[in-house]
Amino acid sequence: MNINFKNIMPKPLESIQHSSESIWGREILLEQRKKIMLNASSGKGKSTFTNTIFGLRKDYTGQLLYDNRDTKTFSPEEWISIRKEKISVVFQDLQLFNNLSVKENLQIKNNLCSVYSDSEMKSFLEMLEIDNKWEQKCGLLSMGQQQRVAIVRSLCQPFEWLILDEPFSHLDKENSQRSLKLINERCKQLNAGFVLTTLGDDCDFSYDHELKL
Repeated sequence: MNINFKNIMPKPLESIQHSSESIWGREILLEQRKKIMLNASSGKGKSTFTNTIFGLRKDYTGQLLYDNRDTKTFSPEEWISIRKEKISVVFQDLQLFNNLSVKENLQIKNNLCSVYSDSEMKSFLEMLEIDNKWEQKCGLLSMGQQQRVAIVRSLCQPFEWLILDEPFSHLDKENSQRSLKLINERCKQLNAGFVLTTLGDDCDFSYDHELKL
């Protein structure tokens, strides 16, 4: 699925001066399977980008096109299907259920599509060195541990695009690279692309494109 930002300008960002390289107010094509780093300073709209592309915000001028279809014409049922099969997200605020365990948070997502077994999900946690938190309530984890749980959770569904909103902001370089390796392997498996928003650190990963806000 190709995603086209066609002269989109979010209304809350209209009064901000955007550079000529910004995706806002321009035509930008996100080609399927590409690995994209979206670089921006604070307040330039990284979370607005995530919420817009996921259909949670519609307060913008211009058009957001999925394979040349205007997303503002999608029915609620179509959005349900897209969020189940086409696009997965790691939100900046993570949106974990803090009163539930890591296992329960992952199972809630995984049960929608029955992608992995518990042992497979635990193996992902082991790759990110948090498999010992399987039964721990998410609200008791550090922010870095919560980010890694949210990353694993985002992989527990089919998708053509993975959107990650500052997913490594509480991780050191080593854990960021481990997480990126896992993300890249899952995207290769699904023939999917991803967009990672960041304040500028590329984590020594080779991206196909760098965009700016």
